[in-house]
Amino acid sequence: MASSVSLRLACSAILPLLAATPAFAQDQVKLSINGSVRARAETIDGQFRPNTPESDSFLSFRTMVAAKIDIGPLTIGGEVVDARGYGESDKSSVRTNEINDLEPAQVYLAYRPAKGVQVTVGKFSMDIGSSRLVGRTDFPNGVPTYMGAKLEAQDKHKNALVLFWTRPFTALPDTPADIYDNKAQLDRATENIEFFGGDATLARLFGTTSLEAYGYRLIEHDRATHPTRNRRLVTFGARLRRAPAKAKFDYEVEGAVQRGLARATSSVSDVRDLRVRAGFVHGEAGYTIAGKWAPRISAMFDYASGETANPNSYTRFDTLYGARRADFGPLSLYGPFGRANIVSPGVRFEAKPSKRLDLMASVRGAWLASAIDSFASTSVIDKTGRSGPFGGAQLELRARRWLVPQKLRLELGAAYLAKGPFLRDAPNAPHTADTKFGHADLSFAF
Repeated sequence: MASSVSLRLACSAILPLLAATPAFAQDQVKLSINGSVRARAETIDGQFRPNTPESDSFLSFRTMVAAKIDIGPLTIGGEVVDARGYGESDKSSVRTNEINDLEPAQVYLAYRPAKGVQVTVGKFSMDIGSSRLVGRTDFPNGVPTYMGAKLEAQDKHKNALVLFWTRPFTALPDTPADIYDNKAQLDRATENIEFFGGDATLARLFGTTSLEAYGYRLIEHDRATHPTRNRRLVTFGARLRRAPAKAKFDYEVEGAVQRGLARATSSVSDVRDLRVRAGFVHGEAGYTIAGKWAPRISAMFDYASGETANPNSYTRFDTLYGARRADFGPLSLYGPFGRANIVSPGVRFEAKPSKRLDLMASVRGAWLASAIDSFASTSVIDKTGRSGPFGGAQLELRARRWLVPQKLRLELGAAYLAKGPFLRDAPNAPHTADTKFGHADLSFAF
């Protein structure tokens, strides 16, 4: 019901402006429509998650259509995303990130009062900075969306500012049975959650190094039918980055601290607020070799805090609405690593043999930052800490080729997780072999 009300409010603000379109000269009105269709087949064996099938396969289709009308300084825009999936096993790990039928992902009005400045209101998606805390990654089929307002500004030197206030949407349906049945249900704007903040980027702090600083606030309260952990979080962070370039060293360092209050569980009987003391760090350094293939070799490191035995604090980092594909590998049926309770160094190799083809290979190990907390995104836990801190090692391979330039692309990917003692011996770890995952994507853009 709340989602229908939110969409009606957005439409009621936008439709009167459509009626005013004839008042503008024809050369000031521009309509654009674009979209994509993606089919993906994937399979996993040696599942690492508890209470899920040892092996699973999944076929998904995602269709995205976006349209906008530019009327002078105004833009009226919208996007529909239809994500459907078939063939998954009973008790599959597939959720609304992969299946979300016929959802109006964006319905917004944007106004540009000056060059480089835009104000947007309505329902929209967001991708800010590195995307680690607010991101719209392309690998999942679903799209995180928000109802609210945002201000974006950029000057001629590419210094930028983003300010926003939103209520995030909860993807629906939220029961496994309805998800597996591809039930169409509009997402709901979460009236019990406010998410707001800002991000500022200085494009050239020194040389070609940029500096980004941000602060986000999340305020969450229980709903009658959905108890929560009552998170009241403040997250401050910064990022230094020198972008990759031929015959150049590049680097990136990002870190954030998280403070506030939260409860240990979402149980209605849990009314004790704990002080939040959490954080994460990402570091990366690489070099791109000059030449036709432009090979880049990089070393990377990720840390995110986990929960400790201190009964008066909560120390597991909350990644908010961040994306993790770029740092940690493919998601969907896979995705063991994430930005919580992890210490993970690794190396990556990338190359572009041609304009149509790019290749990537990476390997990384992963340890628990806290041996008594759930490991990263696996849901595997040993509260005694006796299973040790080593989670395992991951090898990932990926190849992407444009079959028709900028129109039709094939992507092939695979990941192998060699399980460490923790993923083999923890009390709720499934008794399965090492995890093997593969996927094939075919994407058409129009």
